[in-house]
Amino acid sequence: MDSSSKKTDDGIRITQGHGGETHQHVPHRGDHQDGESHLTTNHGLRLSDNQNSLRAGSRGPTLLEDFILREKIFHFDHERIPERIVHARGSGAHGYFECTTAIPELTKAAPFSEVGKRTPLFCRMSTVAGSKGSKDTPRDVRGFALKFYTEAGNWDLVGNNIPVFFIQDAIKFPDLIHAVKPEADRGFPQAASAHDTFWDFISLMPESLHMVMWVMSDRALPRSLRMMDGFGIHTFRFINADGEMSFVKFHWKPVLGVQSTLWDEAVKISGADPDFHRRDLWEAITAGDYPEWEFGVQVFDQAFAEAQPYDVLDATKLIPEEEVPVQIIGRIVLDRWPDNFFAETEQVAFLPSNIIPGIDFSNDPLLQGRLFSYLDTQKSRLGTTNFHQIPVNAPQCPMHNFQRDGMMQTHIPTGRANYEPNSLAEAGEEAGPRECPETGFTSFRNTGENNDANQSLRIRAESFADHYSQARLFYRSQTEAEQNHIVAAITFELSKVDLEHVRRRVVSHLLVIDEGLGARVAAGLGIEPPEPATPAKAPVDMPTSDALSILKRDKKTLKGRKVGILFAEGSDKAEIERLKKAIEGEGATAMLIAPQVEGVGVEGGTLKADGQLAGTPSVLLDAVALVLTEAAAKMLCDDGAATDFVKDAYGHLKAIGHNAGAQPLLDKVGVKADEGVTGLGDEFLKAAAQRFFDREPKVHQMP
Repeated sequence: MDSSSKKTDDGIRITQGHGGETHQHVPHRGDHQDGESHLTTNHGLRLSDNQNSLRAGSRGPTLLEDFILREKIFHFDHERIPERIVHARGSGAHGYFECTTAIPELTKAAPFSEVGKRTPLFCRMSTVAGSKGSKDTPRDVRGFALKFYTEAGNWDLVGNNIPVFFIQDAIKFPDLIHAVKPEADRGFPQAASAHDTFWDFISLMPESLHMVMWVMSDRALPRSLRMMDGFGIHTFRFINADGEMSFVKFHWKPVLGVQSTLWDEAVKISGADPDFHRRDLWEAITAGDYPEWEFGVQVFDQAFAEAQPYDVLDATKLIPEEEVPVQIIGRIVLDRWPDNFFAETEQVAFLPSNIIPGIDFSNDPLLQGRLFSYLDTQKSRLGTTNFHQIPVNAPQCPMHNFQRDGMMQTHIPTGRANYEPNSLAEAGEEAGPRECPETGFTSFRNTGENNDANQSLRIRAESFADHYSQARLFYRSQTEAEQNHIVAAITFELSKVDLEHVRRRVVSHLLVIDEGLGARVAAGLGIEPPEPATPAKAPVDMPTSDALSILKRDKKTLKGRKVGILFAEGSDKAEIERLKKAIEGEGATAMLIAPQVEGVGVEGGTLKADGQLAGTPSVLLDAVALVLTEAAAKMLCDDGAATDFVKDAYGHLKAIGHNAGAQPLLDKVGVKADEGVTGLGDEFLKAAAQRFFDREPKVHQMP
C-alpha cells in the first residue's frame, strides 16, 4: 500500500505511511492555504523582487542597506554544519516496527508488549570512514541506526551491519578512527582502509582481528542497504515487570536476504554512480517496494554467560546463533523517504544512552564509552544542547522537565518553577512535573549480589543521612558576633520570601541545627516557632572548632589594609605627616582625604589630598583618622559626605582615631566612646587592625 496524503481545512497536510501512522506537515504562517504562497524573508516580510539586489542606480554599487540580500547570503553562508566524525555519509528513511511476538515475560519495553503494535521509527544507514561527500560503495562497515519513537520515550538502537567491533574499550576509539581516516600529513586515501596507518594500528591491536575478518569479507561490500543485516553489537539487558534480568543481543535480518557485490564491481559502481546505495533506497521506497527486516533477539542468562570461553561483554565477540538462536519478535519496515534530507537525515542525532523502561545497559566498556561520546558530539554538530527539539529527534510522547534556555530554545515554559523539588503547589502555583518511582525508568539492580559495589543504584548510603550535625558544629564554633551575623543574614533573606510555608519550613530546620538559632530567626520574622523538622538521622554534638571561625583566628595586623586620614583647612600638617608615616610603618596604606583635593591650606603650608571627601567614603577604608580643627569640624557637621564618612565607619565597627578638634563631628553623628574610638597615637594603630563587635548592638538592632 503506497503512502497517501491529504490536506485539512486549516492547511495542514496529513501523510499516512504504510505502517498506518500519520505525520503532520504544518505550512509556514506566511503561506496561503488556497495554493498561492508569497516569498518572504525569514521574518515574514513579503518580497516584491527576488532577482535583483538594491543598487545606487542601474549600474551603481550594491547598497549595504539591502537587508534582503544580506539575510539571504548570511543564511546561505551558514547552511553547512560540521559533518559527523564517523558515519558522515548516510541515508535515512521513516518507517515502523511491528511486534509479531510479544515478550512481556522478558521485558516491559513498550514496543514488545503486544502483537500487532506498531512503533514509528527513523532509520539511518551509513559508511563509517568516508566524509559526507565520499562514495556509497567503499569496503567499509555500514552503520545501521534505529530511533524508535515509543510512548515511553525515544529508544535509539545504534548498530552496524557487522555484529562485532574493532576494539574492546572506548578509550581506543579515537586511535582507531584516526588510523583509518585519511593520513594526517597528506589527507588521503578517502574512505579506504588500504593504507599504512590503518594496518599499522591493526597489527598492534590483535583484539581487532575478528572484526578485520568481517571487514575483509563480502559483508563490507553490500549490494544494497536493503540487503544488509543489522546488529546491536553490544550485550544489553532486558528487564521485565518483576525486575528480572536477561542479557540480550539485537539482530535484524533483511527479508530480501544478505547480498553483496564483488570488489571489482564495487569499484566500478563507485565510478558509474557514487550515490548507488542512496539512489537504490530512494527508488525502492518511492516505488512502494518497502525495505523490510525481521527483528530478533538472542536472550541468555548469567549462567550461560559465565559458561562461555569468551566474555559476553566483549564487543569483539559474538554469540553463535547455533548456541543461542535468534528469536524473531517483529519486523521493521521503511515506508517514507524524508521530506528534507538535511532537516531529517543530516540532523538526526542517535544516542545509545536513549533507552526506555525494560531495556538497560551492560558493563561492556565500549558501550559505556559510547554513552558519553554520542551525547557530547551533538553540541558540536548541531550547535545547541536543544538538539532534541529538532522534529526528527523530538520524542512523540509527552516530554516535561526543568531543563531551560540554551541556544535555539523553541519551547516557551511558563511559570517560575524551573527546579525540583519545589513546593510552589502549596501556594497555588504551577509546580511542574515530578519523578515517578512506579513507572519511571530504573536501572537494573542485581538483587542476587550481596555487595552493592556490584550494583547500579540510585541511592544514598545511610552514612550520608546526617544533614544537621556539621551545620550545628559550624554555628556553635562561631563567636557571638559571628552568630549574630548568621541570624541577621537568614532573617533578612527569609523576610524577602513571600511563601509563608517556605519560611516556616526553613525555621523548622534551623531549630534542629540549634534551638536558639531557630528561635531567634522566628522572632526576627515575627512568627511562632514551628515544630522542628524530623531528621533522617539524629544529629550529634561535635566538639567546636576554632578553625571554623574567622574572628577566633583573626590576625590583628595593619599590613595590607588602608587607613583614611580626614583633614581640612587649618589641620596640623606635621601631625598628619607623623600619622601617615606611622601607618605606613605598619605595612598599611595611608590615604589623605579632604573636602578638596588640591591646595588645602593647613598649619604649616598646603597639602594635596589623595581623595576628595565626597568621592572617598569610609566604606573603602579599614579605619579612619580625623585630624581637624574645631572650626573645621563644626563646618563639616553640615556636610553630608563628612557625617556619612564618620557615621558609616562607626556603624561598620571600624576604628576611629581623632584629635580633640574633631569632637564636634563625632558628637554630631552620635559616636560613643569605646575601645575602637581612640586618640591618634599607638592606641590607634593597634585599634585600626581590627573591628569592634561589642559596638554592634549599639548601632544595629540584632534579631
